[in-house]
Amino acid sequence: MDYSEKKLSREDVYRGRIITVHVDEVELCNGRKSKREVVDHPGGVSIVPVDGMGNVYLVRQYRYPVGDSLLEIPAGKLEYGEDPLQCAVRELSEETGFSAGKYTYLGGVSPSPGYCRETIHIYLATELSAGQSHPDENEFLDVVKMPFDEAFRLAASNEMTDGKTIIGLLRAAQYLKQES
Repeated sequence: MDYSEKKLSREDVYRGRIITVHVDEVELCNGRKSKREVVDHPGGVSIVPVDGMGNVYLVRQYRYPVGDSLLEIPAGKLEYGEDPLQCAVRELSEETGFSAGKYTYLGGVSPSPGYCRETIHIYLATELSAGQSHPDENEFLDVVKMPFDEAFRLAASNEMTDGKTIIGLLRAAQYLKQES
């Protein structure tokens, strides 16, 4: 059965620097009408940087909406129309100082499809070369190096809560297992 919904109207409620919020009136598959609150976001990238010794590089940063410092894979927001791979290269360098000789696309994820139009593209970065990090002006973070298996254990045991990090580590583990 086709459960798609037809947009009848749109009302912009908020337009910010990163997101736009709008309320759409839609027609449901049964002919009834309903409202959908939608957050438009340009999307982002996340990178799982793994060195030749099997270590992964994470970042710890304070996340205001959840009121806590989280351990995450490096990530960043896409500019509208930006190529995700170019964004991944930029964000890895900014947040960790690393450049990678090889990027492997691990797919995209929709973090909250019930209300948000956002895709996060996940990359595995290998063949790493160290450099100097240069975070954005208002970005404060620490780079944390740990064995990939330890990071995977933290993600699997609910000691990490960031969704893109958990998915990124899961997909990277699967890819690395197939490659070995």
